[in-house]
Amino acid sequence: MTERRDLVLLSGGLDSATALGLRHAEGTARVALSVNYGQRHARELRSAAEVAAHYGVEHRVLDLTSWGTHLSGSALTDTDVAVPHGHYAAPSMAATVVPNRNATLLMAAAGVALSTGCTHVVAAMHAGDHPIYPDCRPEFVDAARRTIELGTDGAVTLDAPFVHISKTAIAARAGDLAVPVGLTWSCYEGREVHCGQCGTCVERREAFADSGVADPTVYEVAA
Repeated sequence: MTERRDLVLLSGGLDSATALGLRHAEGTARVALSVNYGQRHARELRSAAEVAAHYGVEHRVLDLTSWGTHLSGSALTDTDVAVPHGHYAAPSMAATVVPNRNATLLMAAAGVALSTGCTHVVAAMHAGDHPIYPDCRPEFVDAARRTIELGTDGAVTLDAPFVHISKTAIAARAGDLAVPVGLTWSCYEGREVHCGQCGTCVERREAFADSGVADPTVYEVAA
C-alpha cells in the first residue's frame, strides 16, 4: 500500500489550520500550500506561515495574483466592492464569492501534490459554506475529487474532512487537537485586527462561543 502523504491547502484560517492539525496528528501532513490570488485579506498568508511553522511542515506559497486581477465583482479581490458586514445567512454575503476559486486552487494544488510526492490534497470547506459558495458543496467536492484522480492517473485524490460538518464542530475539533487558533486569521477586511463585523468574523466568533472553545481573537468591534 502506498504511504499516505498529505498536501494541505492552508489559507491561514481556523478551518484549514484545523485540517492541518488533524492530518499532522495522524502523521500524514507533508506540505502546506497557501495561495496568493490577490485577496484583500492577504494578511492571512502570514498566519498560514506561522501555523505551518508551528507544525514543522514545509510551507509553500503559490502566486496566482495575476489571475486575481481578472476577478472583478468579488469583495475579496475587487477593492471597489465593499466587504459586507453581518451574518453569512444574509444575501449580501454573495459579494464574497470569488468566481470558481476552489476549482482553480484545487487543480493547481493537485499539480503541486503530484510533483512533491503527495497522495492527497486536503481542503477544509465545511457545511456552513454550502448556501453561499457553490464550490464548497458536496457535489462539487465529489466532482473535483474525480477530476483530480483522472488528471493525475489516480496518483492524487481529494480529501475534504469537514464538508459535512459545521464551523462549530470544526472549532470543537481544534480545541481537541490543541490547534494554535490564536495564530489563525479569518477577517476579510485584512487589517491587523479582526474587524468583528464581516461574515467570517461573525461566524468565527459564533463557532468559538457555541463550541465552548476559548476565543483568543481580538476584534475591533465587540459582540
